[in-house]
Amino acid sequence: SLADADDGTRGVLALPSATGGANWEGAAIDPETGILYVPSRTALAVMSLGKDENSDLDYSAAFGVRVPRVQGLEIVKPPYGRVTAIDMNSGDHLWMIANADTPDRIANHRLLEGVDIERTGIPTRSGVLVTKTLLFVTEGTGGPGARPLFRAVDKQTGEILTEIELPNLQTGLPFTYEHEGTQYVAMFTGGGGRPAELVAYALP
Repeated sequence: SLADADDGTRGVLALPSATGGANWEGAAIDPETGILYVPSRTALAVMSLGKDENSDLDYSAAFGVRVPRVQGLEIVKPPYGRVTAIDMNSGDHLWMIANADTPDRIANHRLLEGVDIERTGIPTRSGVLVTKTLLFVTEGTGGPGARPLFRAVDKQTGEILTEIELPNLQTGLPFTYEHEGTQYVAMFTGGGGRPAELVAYALP
């Protein structure tokens, strides 16, 4: 679709958009159970072709057209961000959870008053880390509404066991290491004009 052509259109709806569904942040696999934990997101984009005066290509990707909504609500179903557990031995999807709570603009929308809305998640790039006992999930970056939260999840059921508030948004994937007999989980945080930090937590 040529955005600036006389007979062009406003673009083509693309899902999961140019930033992908699950291909940026990677996944985590439990070598003992063969279960793969995949973070993914559902984010629409409007894609089209246009002229770029700074390029020698005939056409290049043109962005800037707003994704359509219906009275402020998304036109695709939630969850908009999720983590899915897949048994690689059988191919079965064991469980799926939203990566975050429901944003206020959805939970408090006038058209949804009185509607019981499950956690919708948000279209961010969540990082995951699997250990012998737990799955750790960050709320992620790269999307609106992300909060600096780090959750411990039951690997078998997807139940959220606890959540920890980080000093800032997670910007790198969580990792783990051992020092003097204690296991630590760490990640980088940053953004919002604040300095980057390396944050580590000791596991019991």
